[in-house]
Amino acid sequence: MRIGIFQSNVSDLTPQQRLAKLASHLTAEPIDLIVCPELFMSGYNVGKQLPTLAEAVNGQFCSLARRLAKSTQTAIIYGYPETQGQDLYNAAVCIDKHGDIIANHRKLMLPPGFESNYFQAGDKLTCFELNGIQCALLVCFDAEFPETIRAAAESGAELIIIPTALSENWGVVAEKIMPARAFENGVWVAYANHAGSEGSMRYFGGSCIVNPVGQDIARAKAEEALIIAEINLDAVKKAQARLPYLKRVKQLRSLLP
Repeated sequence: MRIGIFQSNVSDLTPQQRLAKLASHLTAEPIDLIVCPELFMSGYNVGKQLPTLAEAVNGQFCSLARRLAKSTQTAIIYGYPETQGQDLYNAAVCIDKHGDIIANHRKLMLPPGFESNYFQAGDKLTCFELNGIQCALLVCFDAEFPETIRAAAESGAELIIIPTALSENWGVVAEKIMPARAFENGVWVAYANHAGSEGSMRYFGGSCIVNPVGQDIARAKAEEALIIAEINLDAVKKAQARLPYLKRVKQLRSLLP
């Protein structure tokens, strides 16, 4: 599967303009899946605008994104503020190339700061199949806990997809932690961040696609970029056979008090 990450600098654009900018990349490059950052639809550091911009999983923005996915034959993943009744979630949705919604993940772990003032936490892992690849969808802080990616890998995930909003103060997450998560589980990791700045927040960039032995296959710098890599499932099998962490962890748990 040919996967792309759109490290977008769209803080001054409306949701419709953001989607139009995404569309311009999809018409230029043949990609099976493109991943956009956390809260791509609304912006991350937009404070009180979040409830106003929020929509249900199959809202207006999603309908336009579904149309785009179908017309370009490209699966799309993007982050957005999801509303359900009185509750608001920091969510990410996966739309397949036919324009069908096949996964919707609600962020499990809300970090210190404004998110807890607006969002409810999700309560389950989100795993699904896309183009014959077993995938798991997480959002930002979810992936900074070893337990979440380990649980996804133990459930059979071969590709972990992570829309994020990582500020310039936390580059270690993109540069060190994400390759470690890929290595310690023998899985592919696709980590999609913003570029530029939004209000008082400057993003680190550093979006990356990391192979199952922790090596960068594609990595962005700080500016807006589209990075692309080919996902090869043989690499997962080889990595997990060479270093069987997933099998040994069960043995390790039996030894712990």
